[in-house]
Amino acid sequence: MDLNNVMDIAGSAMSAQSVRLNTTASNLANADSISSSINQTYKARHPVFSAIQQALNADGVAGVQVKGIVESSAPVRPLYQPDHPLANADGYIFQPNVNLVEEMADMISASRAYQTNVQVANTAKQMLARTLQLGQ
Repeated sequence: MDLNNVMDIAGSAMSAQSVRLNTTASNLANADSISSSINQTYKARHPVFSAIQQALNADGVAGVQVKGIVESSAPVRPLYQPDHPLANADGYIFQPNVNLVEEMADMISASRAYQTNVQVANTAKQMLARTLQLGQ
């Protein structure tokens, strides 16, 4: 593995963490939205990552890729408020299944992982620059 592969791996990881941060921001932005039916209520979304293995006989790629974004299967939260204008016939409104504590922890984790990958890319860049200076 050469240092260019390290940059590719760090780049794919930063891209994946960026998707994770965006889905977390979307979940936090919709945490207080309400709806009159379960089907129309916002559901928390989470990205699914997959490792890319390096091919043994070619200059294969390695890193992380986002396989997709899935909705949480946790139930939405019904809230009895018969006077609310969006209440259904039974007097319930529905809140998203977003857990603010989990989302904040996920955001901090994604942010730290992103920063770590930036440091890996910077270190690889410095090592490449110093390797080029060896001949001078």
